[in-house]
Amino acid sequence: MNAMTLSPQGIEWLKKVEGQRLQPYDDQTGKPISAWVQGATVGYGHLILRNEWERLGGGVTLEQAEALLRQDLAPFEQAVSRAITVTQSQCQFDALVILCFNIGGGNFARSSVVKLINNPKAVTTFPTLEAAWMAWTRSQGKVMKGLVNRRGAEWRMYSTGAYTHW
Repeated sequence: MNAMTLSPQGIEWLKKVEGQRLQPYDDQTGKPISAWVQGATVGYGHLILRNEWERLGGGVTLEQAEALLRQDLAPFEQAVSRAITVTQSQCQFDALVILCFNIGGGNFARSSVVKLINNPKAVTTFPTLEAAWMAWTRSQGKVMKGLVNRRGAEWRMYSTGAYTHW
């Protein structure tokens, strides 16, 4: 697969879903934070590493948030390009990168989504690619309505090319 990147339309979709927060917050609670915690987040879903806290803990500008997002996307674009062995359209690639961004590169690479895209006859625990995609709706063991909505919108992007939200 050629090295594709997330399209401008995909970036805008992701920015709207992730939301823009220029001050650090705890990703699990959504509450503002003034000291580093696991899950410290800023910008468009950028997880702040402990060694980044000094630089990012006071917040970021809009330009820094945009730069962090583009920096954060690169490994997920590469992960999708490595894992998917069949040609994808731009909207399909966008949806895959957005899914990978949310569930992590390792989970993505091992997922039934990847297996079924690369080989639609692959044996998995899911009857369809859509079912495999929609299985990624849990956080800390619980089905989350926000993830159900997100997966549905990602699936529409993948299957129909519609960059719509819920």
